[in-house]
Amino acid sequence: MKGLGELEAQVMDVLWSATEALTVRQVLDTLPQERNRAYTTVMTVLDNLHRKDFAQRERVGRAWAYRPTQTRAAHAAALMTDALGTGDDRTAALLHFVEHLPAAEAAQLRALLDRERD
Repeated sequence: MKGLGELEAQVMDVLWSATEALTVRQVLDTLPQERNRAYTTVMTVLDNLHRKDFAQRERVGRAWAYRPTQTRAAHAAALMTDALGTGDDRTAALLHFVEHLPAAEAAQLRALLDRERD
């Protein structure tokens, strides 16, 4: 799975935060306003996200409305799985990851692993 560019990530944040599919105009209006972005730029980004299978779209009148194809958590998990697959020692990578977790997150991970064994 490929990562997201800066604007793609911002657009996905908007989609992940929405409770319904959003049009290009709605996404544009929700993006941080620190930069003056063109409607066509956001339209192109959304089209690219659709082609990359990060977003699905449906017709709403004459416009497309977009929603994410997976949750933010599922996306993060896929990135972690891909990252683990890039090294030659998956166990060492996992160990390094776990050793650097804050104590509370390590406890959550242990509880999740224990739950899966039941």
